[in-house]
Amino acid sequence: MSQLSENKMTGLTTKGKKTRQKILDTAEQIFGEKGYFETSVAEITLTAGVAQGTYYNYFPTKKAVFEELIKQLSSDFRYEIKVAMEKEQSFETKQKAGYQAFFEWLVNHRNLYSIIQQSVLVDIELYRWYYEKIAEGFIKSIDKAIQEGECKPLSAETVAYCLMGIGQFIGMRWVYWEEESVPEVVFDEVMEIIFKGLNHKLEG
Repeated sequence: MSQLSENKMTGLTTKGKKTRQKILDTAEQIFGEKGYFETSVAEITLTAGVAQGTYYNYFPTKKAVFEELIKQLSSDFRYEIKVAMEKEQSFETKQKAGYQAFFEWLVNHRNLYSIIQQSVLVDIELYRWYYEKIAEGFIKSIDKAIQEGECKPLSAETVAYCLMGIGQFIGMRWVYWEEESVPEVVFDEVMEIIFKGLNHKLEG
């Protein structure tokens, strides 16, 4: 991964930071709606209301803004998840809070799904980085839960990708496709599956 973000933010004025963020927000909208290959730098700058020369002060290429956008989106929702989980004590309540924070964040960033899927064709390493970065947080949390006896002693990586898949597809089904929040009943059923499983044992 490049150091573009750190290098470009160093020494920027408040106005410069706002302009840079405006370009990123506009890119998120257009990449999400039209796709990377159908989007031009000219369209991003026109929609953002900045000159092309100004754009190149922050991002040397179209791919550079795409890469930075994915890194920023990843960082933003992982931060929201981290903050939500830190308020809880047990592994179960932490996971529930983390999922809830992600689904709430996703409502205002539905284009995340489209943008991430595009990265398969734009930069496969960036696509892989995105998911591995999410997995790191899950694995750390699962390892801790295993050590404290709150989780079965399974492969933390296997569990992590299973949990990631649940979040991915529940968010896609309701937030991305339906443009709504994940219904409470759906959220409760998801948590039921994660923490109690699917086996149904008849009493008596």
